[in-house]
Amino acid sequence: MISHHYRRALLPIATLGIASMVLTGCASGSGGAGGPGDSGDADGVVTIYGTIADTEAELLEESWADWETENDIDIQYESSKEFEAQISIRAQGGNAPDLAIFPQPGLLADLASRDYIQPAPEGVQANVDEYWSDDWAAYATTGDTLYGAPLMASVKGFVWYSPSQFAEWGVEVPETWDELLTLTQTIADTTGTAPWCAGFGSDAATGWPGTDWVEDLVLREAGAETYDKWVSHEIPFSDPAIVSAFDSVGEILLNPDYVNAGFGDVKSINSTPFGDPARALGDGTCALHHQASFFDGFIQDPKNGNASVGPDADIWAFVTPSVEAGGNAVTGGGEIVGAFSNDEDTIKVQEYLSSPEWANSRVALGGVISANNGLDPANASSPILQQAIEILQDPETTFRFDASDLMPGVVGAGSFWTGMVDWVNGKSTEEVLSTIDASWPSE
Repeated sequence: MISHHYRRALLPIATLGIASMVLTGCASGSGGAGGPGDSGDADGVVTIYGTIADTEAELLEESWADWETENDIDIQYESSKEFEAQISIRAQGGNAPDLAIFPQPGLLADLASRDYIQPAPEGVQANVDEYWSDDWAAYATTGDTLYGAPLMASVKGFVWYSPSQFAEWGVEVPETWDELLTLTQTIADTTGTAPWCAGFGSDAATGWPGTDWVEDLVLREAGAETYDKWVSHEIPFSDPAIVSAFDSVGEILLNPDYVNAGFGDVKSINSTPFGDPARALGDGTCALHHQASFFDGFIQDPKNGNASVGPDADIWAFVTPSVEAGGNAVTGGGEIVGAFSNDEDTIKVQEYLSSPEWANSRVALGGVISANNGLDPANASSPILQQAIEILQDPETTFRFDASDLMPGVVGAGSFWTGMVDWVNGKSTEEVLSTIDASWPSE
């Protein structure tokens, strides 16, 4: 099953994304399925285009099936592995869908800035105001105009571990980054083996798990304001704050005493497929692993040993701690639903997808979460997903979207990924960051 929450690990991302969420030039809302200026006519059919495929596409269609019948609207969903490239082509060619599910907010912002996306209707605006945080609303906003609503979400930066091993070693979940480093050294001393396992391997997307590490540390060390400036390249990769984040990550990932448990030396990180650490966690070879909330599916997969996930189960997780105890910043991902049409049926569907009714319907089917604060965490299919929902719904949480998904594709899905590979292979931090900065588009 290909989960859209880690889909960037499997599919190439086009270079059409825009670096910043806040683009100048407020769109006029003249988009439409038939091309700019064509709002279309309500005909009882609403087309949706996105990246969600296979089993998850079936669950998506199941989530709105009853609503379709009740409202006499036929929702026709189409998925594509070439979404990022094709959605822009279809918009420019006058063949856009009524709605699109954007996994990259920057791509939505790009099309909105070119007048292809309709401003969010009043019902969507009301739902976003009531059920979504300001952070999430900002990812669907270009200039001062809201162009869509969030759909599903993921929380990144979990550290997976075995509660029984922690009890055996007499260690506890750390509350600060320094305590995490101390924990790592304690486990290494106690076991005589490397505590951490890591895998960057993902075919053409090899390197992306490393970007998640860096993003976590930029947010936790430098704060949200610096993170935002980095995403928009107001500050370069060579800025001291970003260098510091790389250095902190390197204290673990570049230390041969700390990695790569069960797989080899430091350089084996690049050749280890990103899902393989699930097996090492399950059989006890690996004590610690950094990966997003979706990883519980890998851990519980029978081919990886079928380990259980939960506070008192085989494997559990804690969020990568901040520099100071009590930190509440997390990174994550998700999708935004934008409209190319504004006929009555399209508006109804877009409003429904932004509602807690839809969020509860889909989450209850399993495997996903949403940041909609009208969602009941009890509907989530696993304890880690329930915890992730609670994190997203906590008003004290500072959430930032995955930085590489907000950066221009040539960087976020290009030089940043390959830079992480080069870094693990021994290239200096200074050289890696200089190369990434040089790849940033001039316009």
